Amino acid sequence: MTEAQDRKPRSDEARSGFAAPAADGESQTTSEFAIPRGLAVAKPGAESETTSEFALPDGLDVPQAPAGDAEGSAFSLPRTYSAKHAPPAFTPPGGVPTVSLTKDLPWQDRMRTMLRMPVAERPAPEPVQKAEEEGPAVPRVLDLTLRIGELLLAGGEGAEDVEAAMFAVCRSYGLDRCEPTVTFTLLSISYQPSLVEDPVTASRTVRRRVTDYTRLAAVFQLVDDLSDPESHTSLEEAYRRLAEIRRNRHPYPTWVLTAASGLLAGAASVLVGGDLVVFVAAALGAMLGDRLAWLCAGRGLPEFYQFTVAAMPPAAIGIALTLAHADVKASAVVTGGLFALLPGRALVAGVQDGLTGFYITAAARLLEVMYFFVGIVIGVLVMLYVGVQLGAHLNPDAALGSVDRPLWQIGASMLLSLTFAVLLQQERSTVLAVTLNGGVAWTVYGAMHYTGGISPVASTAVAAGLVGLFGQLLSRYRFASALPYTTAAIGPLLPGSATYFGLLAIAQNEVDKGLVSLSKAAALAMAIAIGVNLGSEISRLFLRLPGASTAGRRAAKRTRGF
Repeated sequence: MTEAQDRKPRSDEARSGFAAPAADGESQTTSEFAIPRGLAVAKPGAESETTSEFALPDGLDVPQAPAGDAEGSAFSLPRTYSAKHAPPAFTPPGGVPTVSLTKDLPWQDRMRTMLRMPVAERPAPEPVQKAEEEGPAVPRVLDLTLRIGELLLAGGEGAEDVEAAMFAVCRSYGLDRCEPTVTFTLLSISYQPSLVEDPVTASRTVRRRVTDYTRLAAVFQLVDDLSDPESHTSLEEAYRRLAEIRRNRHPYPTWVLTAASGLLAGAASVLVGGDLVVFVAAALGAMLGDRLAWLCAGRGLPEFYQFTVAAMPPAAIGIALTLAHADVKASAVVTGGLFALLPGRALVAGVQDGLTGFYITAAARLLEVMYFFVGIVIGVLVMLYVGVQLGAHLNPDAALGSVDRPLWQIGASMLLSLTFAVLLQQERSTVLAVTLNGGVAWTVYGAMHYTGGISPVASTAVAAGLVGLFGQLLSRYRFASALPYTTAAIGPLLPGSATYFGLLAIAQNEVDKGLVSLSKAAALAMAIAIGVNLGSEISRLFLRLPGASTAGRRAAKRTRGF
């Protein structure tokens, strides 16, 4: 056998279907992906080489862009993109609701509407018009927001309006993905730059509350300027204005506040049927109680004891007039002193927070009102008990008020509202409006209750509703807070007489009658608070500014019993 015949024959597996015959006649094993000879496309001027399977064949090359256009990233913004008219990040299953927010609306309404929307459905913020080239630092914006919210909350503003103001400040500096949270003593705000970045959170504690509506109005003006896209207010300018607001002294000195407290008590005593002697006695008792309260405050005593001490002098003067057998209405003296102490501002704010869904803050405010009221009760009850033991004949069934002097009562109600506005440290430009508003409130109440014979609770609710309606209209047209136009105007409606007669009945061991009278006072207080809030809501729902949007107000969805 020859050597070729002695070789072991190769199997078919060793032979590739793509094997090309060698030049010397013998076959060579190649890759099964090798291109058969004759099918290879040779590049002109170059040797054949293996390319990627994604390479384009010759003749299908895409023409290159002109040299002037630089190659862009897939994540770069297109030329037609505008932050003002940016499309939504994604489309929710139910579709994106149409939101029309015109600049003619007050910033409170615009911010409140956006706060009630999910973050993904909020309209994109407008380009930030600030002096800083790259925008201010996020921690500084959050700090400014918290300081503004602190002044508003300490001034008695409702939690919903405080959140709206905080959101307006953040949005004015381009921080749209932020969530403010307001409780009775704690403010916090969280900002998340994007879905993949950690949020930045800051908080601030409100430890001191000062009633100064002039400062409150200045803060509202600052927020209005910041939220105006045509205003170029830098962060440093905002800090400077905020520092000036904090340094400003109260518009009225201490002696004016003491005199206003006395005039308020005197006007309230005339409102319930007192004469000139009663007016003077109630004024002296209220001023003495105010000075004692200032003395306790200087010693660092809590407000509970301040209210207790302040309630004693008017009650003591009323009992002294009874023991002296003076021909005056001693009950009107005590009632006038109570009008100067009843916490109407905190009551309205607490009920408003509860009606708008801020239940924790509402519970805290109402608990504060309860402590103040208990302090007043203790002070008056101590003096009434002393008077009963001394033989003072006080009649808890005596009737207060008279319809024979409607003009005097209207004048007294206006004086009461004016002095209440001074005690709240309001701006002088708002005192006249709130005085007229208080006169309207008492006129409506007197016409419904004394002339029409309607129950005092319903009459009070309607009158308070008009106060809230007019106050909200004035605040909307001036782009300011509604508190300076409503709080002092509800002064004539406060349940001073019902509170006094309830305490007097309890002091004379007639607990049942006392509880009934105190329940009536609580019902009147709730009617005032709900009426003011309802009047404000009516103005937002049905009354719009010229050129404002016709879209409905987006309400917060609540549970309906399940």
